[in-house]
Amino acid sequence: MSTTAPVSLVTGANRGIGRETARQLAALGHTVLLCARRREDAEQAVAELAPTVAGTLLPRRLDVTEADGVRGLARSTQTEFGRLDVLVNNAAVNYDTARRAVSADLDEVRRTLETNLFGAWRTAQAFLPLLRRSAHPRLVNVSSESGSLEHMSGGTPAYGISKAALNALTRKLADELRAERILVNAVCPGWVATDMGGPGGGPVEQGAAGIVWAATLPDSGPTGGFFRDGEPLAW
Repeated sequence: MSTTAPVSLVTGANRGIGRETARQLAALGHTVLLCARRREDAEQAVAELAPTVAGTLLPRRLDVTEADGVRGLARSTQTEFGRLDVLVNNAAVNYDTARRAVSADLDEVRRTLETNLFGAWRTAQAFLPLLRRSAHPRLVNVSSESGSLEHMSGGTPAYGISKAALNALTRKLADELRAERILVNAVCPGWVATDMGGPGGGPVEQGAAGIVWAATLPDSGPTGGFFRDGEPLAW
């Protein structure tokens, strides 16, 4: 399936921020690979969203903790499109607000890191060859201000530490890929009313808009930054 439209991939996109990010990118005319751990969840999200957007939404199964599956999707994307223009690492788990670092179950922390850090890392590595084939490659890591060292406090240990590590990965990748004009940024969508964020947060549309902003930056845009609503955040 050859296309001149930008090709974007969003992980964890069957609900919440990921789903809305996929919708907004498709509304801009992108061909979006909407990924979920279960294919039927991806298919349901696409069926619900497709009639509302100008671009193309395609369901894909992707569990970012499964290395073989990540590599397999990269191979099939190369066969189908020959490139990837935008990678949004959105998949995340375990907003552990009831936990404390002094008593955290380290097995739980390890499982959280497997998705929130290593999942994003292996997905970035697998799709880098395809991003290198893009004329305007963008990599967006969906982070959280709970990963900001400057503002970090106690509680939410697994999630906060996983996002601090994701921010560090963002800086590493941005610096290493700068010469290849791949813009890599971390985005905090803010407290958003989703299944993970819980009630009382802001509209999901606003949170996703900051991610889409980073995914569609001009070639002169920033790289290696941490943003919310297009404005810099403290690391």
